[in-house]
Amino acid sequence: MTQPSLFAESRDTGIDEVWVYTDGGSRGNPGPAAIGAVVLDASTDPPTRLAVVSRRIGVTTNNVAEYEAVIAGLEAAAELGARVVRVRADSMLVVQQLKGTWKVKNPNLRELRERALRQLDHFAEVDLEHVPREYNADADALVNAALDAAGP
Repeated sequence: MTQPSLFAESRDTGIDEVWVYTDGGSRGNPGPAAIGAVVLDASTDPPTRLAVVSRRIGVTTNNVAEYEAVIAGLEAAAELGARVVRVRADSMLVVQQLKGTWKVKNPNLRELRERALRQLDHFAEVDLEHVPREYNADADALVNAALDAAGP
């Protein structure tokens, strides 16, 4: 059951570069899971929030949720018409697998990686970086809000 994300109204917003902070989580592994993503306009100081994704994704693993969050954040950034995307995620696994540094052994994650790579193809320039959890508080809060809203 997929719920709609909050995207900007227009596909061509004139925004050149966005930062996408993502997080996914599950309570149990597998367990009830949710994703969170924040898309920020990098040209403003402080960066302006352009889009937010916060939703439950059913029962799955933490790693699947992390990938789904990246995909949802990239979809939101593409919807805005951004040319440059800088993805920040606190999942070292997802970042390193998307960069091609680490192998993807799990077949489910292999398909998610391919979906994420297809989304990355929408952008002229891509930067992927692992960030510590404390620098990803907004996306983490969106995950917990989605999980808390639906109850245990």
